[in-house]
Amino acid sequence: MARTTTAYTCTECGWNGAKWYGQCPECQAWGTIAERGAPTGKVAAARVPESRAARPITQLGGESRTVHRPTGIVEFDRVLGGGIVPGAAILLSGEPGVGKSTLLLEVASRIAQKGARVLYVSAEESTSQVRLRAERTGALQETLYLASETDLATILGHIDEVAPQLLIVDSVQTVASALSDGSPGQPAQVREVSGALIRIAKERDLPLLLVGHVTKDGSIAGPRLLEHLVDVVCSFEGDRQTALRFVRALKNRYGPTDEVGCFEMTGDGIAEVADPSGLFLSRGATPVSGTCVAIALEGRRALPVEVQALIVQTQAPQPRRVVNGVEASRVAMLLAVLERRCGIQLSGSDVYVSTVGGIRLTEPGADLAIALAIASAARDKSLPHTLAAVGEISLAGEIRPVAAAKQRHAEGRRLGYSTILDAEDGPLREAIRRGFAEAADEPRDIPDF
Repeated sequence: MARTTTAYTCTECGWNGAKWYGQCPECQAWGTIAERGAPTGKVAAARVPESRAARPITQLGGESRTVHRPTGIVEFDRVLGGGIVPGAAILLSGEPGVGKSTLLLEVASRIAQKGARVLYVSAEESTSQVRLRAERTGALQETLYLASETDLATILGHIDEVAPQLLIVDSVQTVASALSDGSPGQPAQVREVSGALIRIAKERDLPLLLVGHVTKDGSIAGPRLLEHLVDVVCSFEGDRQTALRFVRALKNRYGPTDEVGCFEMTGDGIAEVADPSGLFLSRGATPVSGTCVAIALEGRRALPVEVQALIVQTQAPQPRRVVNGVEASRVAMLLAVLERRCGIQLSGSDVYVSTVGGIRLTEPGADLAIALAIASAARDKSLPHTLAAVGEISLAGEIRPVAAAKQRHAEGRRLGYSTILDAEDGPLREAIRRGFAEAADEPRDIPDF
């Protein structure tokens, strides 16, 4: 008979140990180690059924090959790898108000429109609130079932009665189980609820979509185990001040993790953006100084993004450096390179750098476009509309090549950019001179450094 000894478990990450600690050795959280009695002893080997016997991998056929079922939303299917796999557990996380419930309600409507039964369980809103949103977005379908429940046992009862072909739970942090102690949202409750729902999904080949809350630092609330249990982890990103939204796959067992889906929030709900090439460009008919287009890479998608810069002379002892949509540290580095390697004096000027459309540029491939925009603003000379830039700038003033250069060039040519400056155009000084030469009517119009 197995004897019982004292064991300790972390309520935050699930770590187990035989000794109590004030700080968890695994997740570094304080005050989360609790005492728990755990049986110890020798585990006897179990008899393996013939149907579950291990076989050589070369003898396994393709009977277990995953089949993606499209949802009807192309951008969402792109991120998932082609659609939803039966029995897959998908976790969609995002900040409050970004549009997670609106997106999943649209997914439920598209699938229910095909005749499939969909069960949408809202643990945060009442059924009347969800119906009002469905009326506004045109998501009313006969085979779309709504339930407002926060008890896990009741949700399992709804699953038995409706027998859905897609289950959506909004959200996993607001559902509680009577088999676990604590209030909804605590790590023990999240583990119990997510484990039960995922087990049902695997047993019945029922696709499961879970909504997850995020903390102040942007990570998914609850134990880290939640991200390990699910098959797909998607992040729904976007600034609530703008209409643009991105869906990224952070983990995907059935497809790539470098795809990005583009959406736009409208008064009638959420709409997918199949070609977002014009969302991040200004509509000026004539070239304006201080602007340059970068061919940025979002996942596998190359997007033209316009970078704008403004240089204002100041008498203040500490000139301002204001950025929006780009990293302040990279802009500060580029200002130093422009002043030291190209002779453009910027230490006595206020510098403002921003992107168009609210997109954030975090990759180094936008360095050359930012530098060209700043140089154009400093010399008050505009660059042509047909010019784009791709390249990373080193501290030595050299232009380094970036990833997916051929794809960026192909997308730039498709959109009408006849001149694309990159690492082949020499050091930064020569690239800036060539950019001004493309717009100059006469050689004397090219600014000196």
